[in-house]
Amino acid sequence: MCRAIETPVAVALLLTVFILSNVSRFPNGFHDFLGLRITVKNLLLVSGFVLTWRLTAGFLSLYTWDQIRLRKAEAIRVWTLCTIVSAGALVFPAISVTGAFRYSTVLWFWVLSIPMLLALRALLRSVSASNVAPVREVLIVGSGPRALSVYQRLEEDSEQRHVVGFVDAPEAPTSDLLRRRMLGSLSELEGLLMHRAIDEVLIALPMKSCYNEIQEAIQVCQRVGVRARYLADLFHQSLPAHGARTESLAVVDIPVAADDYRLLIKRGIDVLGSSIGLVVLSPLFLLAGLAIKLTSAGPVFFAQERYGYNRRRFRMFKFRTMVQNAEQLQHLYEEQNEKQGPIFKIARDPRITPVGAFLRRTSIDELPQLANVLFGDMSLVGPRPLAIRDVQRFTEAALMRRFSVRPGITCIWQVSGRSNLTFDDWIELDLRYIDQWSLGLDLQILARTVPAVVKGTGAA
Repeated sequence: MCRAIETPVAVALLLTVFILSNVSRFPNGFHDFLGLRITVKNLLLVSGFVLTWRLTAGFLSLYTWDQIRLRKAEAIRVWTLCTIVSAGALVFPAISVTGAFRYSTVLWFWVLSIPMLLALRALLRSVSASNVAPVREVLIVGSGPRALSVYQRLEEDSEQRHVVGFVDAPEAPTSDLLRRRMLGSLSELEGLLMHRAIDEVLIALPMKSCYNEIQEAIQVCQRVGVRARYLADLFHQSLPAHGARTESLAVVDIPVAADDYRLLIKRGIDVLGSSIGLVVLSPLFLLAGLAIKLTSAGPVFFAQERYGYNRRRFRMFKFRTMVQNAEQLQHLYEEQNEKQGPIFKIARDPRITPVGAFLRRTSIDELPQLANVLFGDMSLVGPRPLAIRDVQRFTEAALMRRFSVRPGITCIWQVSGRSNLTFDDWIELDLRYIDQWSLGLDLQILARTVPAVVKGTGAA
């Protein structure tokens, strides 16, 4: 990521400093700058700047993780890079005919480039770290010699994966070790995946004798929304498959949602957007907090456990819109539930405070979830995180596929009717979002969210 992003950012900073130091030369502002004639000499100078930056960064091992793992070592190398490149950029004012490029321009570039580069790298660390689960829970399908070999290799090689257990046919031969770790039969796989947080299923069955069982396991994983993997030598394929490597194991992935570089870009947008939002909206946070505190007893914020990515639980934050003991009172109103399916919703919920009703109608109550986005529990766009009470009432395995992506503050059904939609509509739109996801779709949903919030369409 650094290799791809840093050089254009450095060039952009150099041009920005140049423009700002020559504002008086451009009476019509940026339009005058765009109207400047681009000469071969200028193109060669910029190309030399880019080449110097890339060669120096490579020489300093700034793109080698082992060399920059420690922040102090990275900071020293960044300082050295910016100093060397700035020294080389002194040739710009030295050969400038018009005097537009001054030595002070290079000085300002050097002063600003160091903190800018350190901040950019800190952001990229956050983006990459939040997309890597600390420990992935793995379930192995199989219990024969093949499964035992896979288990032993994962235990020896992996610090990022934990084998939770095995499933196989009841009559399958097993070692004593695997027998103690058996979680159930293959017919129970769907139930296990619905009720346990499993990140991936690794299929280690013999192909010749268990072809139908392998197909069944793959279909269950796709239905529930859990990544399935099988050993690369399981099938004799004439065409190359989507290969991957799990430590020393060559495996073939069967992903259930997008899993490529675009997720890093999405996470970058999340970090940038939530950071800006928390700063810009801080006065609104203060006003909302004061209104809640002055009109009802209890805390300003409401934190509730919700199901997130891969059915992991996390604490979701909102401004409190109900009376202090609202959760304890919910059982009194279950019979008044106006929604079909496992979710609970009452249009005129008596537990909602007057201020809370306004916060909900304007969606201000959702703004604290920007902190959840910054922490990596949520995204700006994604299926809404559901309460534990609702998920525990799921009866269909296909409903669990909505947890194969990170939940979001806004989603496709919130700009398509919000609370006026049925639960089946929610799920259909969530699954359509997962299947058709793209960065463009996220930006489109974000753009449609603003007018939907302003109109208050379906808010409750």
